[in-house]
Amino acid sequence: MSDAALIRLTGITKTYGIGQAAFQALKGIELAVEAGDFVAVMGPSGSGKSTTMNILGCLDTPTSGSYQFQGVHVERLSRNERALLRRNFLGFVFQGFNLLARTTALENIELPLIYRGEPAAIRHAAARRALEQVGLQGWEHHTPAELSGGQQQRVAIARAIVTRPAVLLADEPTGNLDSATSREIMDLVGNFNREQGITVLMVTHEPDMAAYANRVIRFVDGRVETDCRQGEAG
Repeated sequence: MSDAALIRLTGITKTYGIGQAAFQALKGIELAVEAGDFVAVMGPSGSGKSTTMNILGCLDTPTSGSYQFQGVHVERLSRNERALLRRNFLGFVFQGFNLLARTTALENIELPLIYRGEPAAIRHAAARRALEQVGLQGWEHHTPAELSGGQQQRVAIARAIVTRPAVLLADEPTGNLDSATSREIMDLVGNFNREQGITVLMVTHEPDMAAYANRVIRFVDGRVETDCRQGEAG
């Protein structure tokens, strides 16, 4: 990998607890991600993939090692600075959708822009555009209870990309969906990667979903076991 990597993890460890109760979740992760990559992160439960994603998403901090984002040492940032990085550069999609139940699709999508302090007119326009990009124009005023699982995940993706993030972090984005809807969601994510250049890091247990990525990283016991471009052996 070149020194121009968008994301670089060097010697990342993460230990929970102290003394005899200590558990080392990450044991020296080395990882570089180029801008525009679409990376599927796989591995058994407890392998460290979710811990790594939480560190990448500035939701957790490493015990030791270096995390560079566009050359900035994230591990040296304050909590507020990490929050700004998260707000301005990262989008998140979760297995459980994480939509506000009593809030319309449009209002859910606007949330990241509210946190940014954007004026109402700009928020509304951006949210409508994002809703259109995920194929849900006409559903602006529906609440999550009035939407199918696939539609809810589309709203969640629209919320993640409305800020035009550099990186989309997706944690089992198709885990609660049937196979046909899963393919629709992955087509959508793939389009944002190809057409808008959004770098995607996605945790998945499903080989069919990992096949959409151009690179697959496999975690085992807190380490990167394999890191292969699609089509390479290994």
